[in-house]
Amino acid sequence: MEIVLAILTGLLFSAGLYLMLHKGMVKLILGIMLLSYATNLFIFLVARITRGVPAIIPENQDKLTDTFADPVPQALILTAIVIGFGIQAFAIVLIRRVYKATGTANMDELSSSEKID
Repeated sequence: MEIVLAILTGLLFSAGLYLMLHKGMVKLILGIMLLSYATNLFIFLVARITRGVPAIIPENQDKLTDTFADPVPQALILTAIVIGFGIQAFAIVLIRRVYKATGTANMDELSSSEKID
């Protein structure tokens, strides 16, 4: 299962980079989204997939003896998802604003000398 997820992570990274190299801003945002998903999956894979009890120590024990799932990578991934949604929303609004002002979403047609109202 980890091999399949590792291959999927590599495919997401490569598809994200491929989309980021295109001239359209929409494809750029889609590429950034795919890169963020691939990074989240990579963090999840590095933390090792374990099925077990929650990381809560009972009152009558000093430490956990069973296999437990590490909550830190899960918390990092949840935080990254929330931040990613914020960045995606901002980028979509920015693309819309640039398209309204310039009439194009092509990166090559945009110039720094153009005035945006």
